[in-house]
Amino acid sequence: MADAFEDYAGGLDSPASNAAAITPGAGALSQATRGIYVGGAGNVTVNTVGGQTGVVFVAQAGAVIPVRATHVTAATATDLVALW
Repeated sequence: MADAFEDYAGGLDSPASNAAAITPGAGALSQATRGIYVGGAGNVTVNTVGGQTGVVFVAQAGAVIPVRATHVTAATATDLVALW
């Protein structure tokens, strides 16, 4: 498929190019996120690229948390998807 934007550099405010399901507490993510999609409402606890640990977000279903995360350490929210 042709990609009309392949020659453009993506910024942090650009749509994600990759996505992967997240299993909370499973260790480091394969890539630092640009955001985390939340399928089912609840809490999402992350460690950030900046070094903060145990940061808790309260998210509604369908939300995208705009965070550069390295780990999702715990979650009561469901169907989490890493976006990068």
